[in-house]
Amino acid sequence: MSTDTNPVEHPDRWILNLRGRRVAKVALDPHLELSLGSGWDVVLESRAVLSHGSALTNPSIPLTPTSRNIAAQLLGTSVLSAIAFKSGALRMVFDAGLHLNCSDGPAGAAWEITGPQGWCFTSMPGGGLTVSPGRAEAQ
Repeated sequence: MSTDTNPVEHPDRWILNLRGRRVAKVALDPHLELSLGSGWDVVLESRAVLSHGSALTNPSIPLTPTSRNIAAQLLGTSVLSAIAFKSGALRMVFDAGLHLNCSDGPAGAAWEITGPQGWCFTSMPGGGLTVSPGRAEAQ
């Protein structure tokens, strides 16, 4: 399975192609940051929910950027899917059966994902998504 492909845009979302990337580090101060290696980082700056399976069918745990209980649950897990919705929401699924969901924040960016070659996905206050596309690789 290759994780070297660029994110792919669809009409309502971006597929981030982080499949197989392992959560190598979890930092909790001042924001929740997941380091996935190869230059990919996820920073949650507002409330999110973590659930075992879909948050629609299973109870979820509210997360804040300083939640201490998530480090043990996410550290070492691998990403199965990561989707940045153009509405400003983020959904990540991990191989441990965990689902991380973060919606847009009313006052500031709720989350940001940065990657190699200049990729940057940021939720906008009140909804929406900004994308800084990556630079083309040198041939």
